[in-house]
Amino acid sequence: MMDSSKRRIPFQKKIGTGLTSEQFEKNIREKVITGHVGLVESIAMIASALGWKLDSITEFPPEPIIAKKEVTTPYTTVKPGYVAGLKSVAHGTKGGKPVIVLEFIANALVEEEYDAISIDGIPNVNQKIIGGVHGDVGTVAVVLNMIPKVLNAAPGLATMKDLPSPSCLTVT
Repeated sequence: MMDSSKRRIPFQKKIGTGLTSEQFEKNIREKVITGHVGLVESIAMIASALGWKLDSITEFPPEPIIAKKEVTTPYTTVKPGYVAGLKSVAHGTKGGKPVIVLEFIANALVEEEYDAISIDGIPNVNQKIIGGVHGDVGTVAVVLNMIPKVLNAAPGLATMKDLPSPSCLTVT
């Protein structure tokens, strides 16, 4: 759940902030707005790590989130009835039912930012990171902290699931 009003203007444009519903739908058709990139790949990697063979992975077209009240960001003002952001969803199915569901919700109306994960199991796991993990900061942190893991990895193509978990670099 991301408050996009704090993000840079290219991101706000990427999720349709300030557009009419018609402009949003047109931009979806023309692939100007794509939603969150990587949901399908993330589902495939999660399934592989669990040893699951999925029947299918489906990414649904992004849905606009329409402002019910006016909101002003550092870059624009979104009037009621206009797009404040979007919701992207993808499912990995097995046995005809969704077993992995990923949702990405980013809009200028979010009151509480967070990243969350829920796992149905024994025990159930429900984790919520208040404030969320900023995508740019998270990407930089992973890249930097994976350097020693990559340098020590066997030659060849590897994914995040193939490498040891990232750990903090100690700088002295």
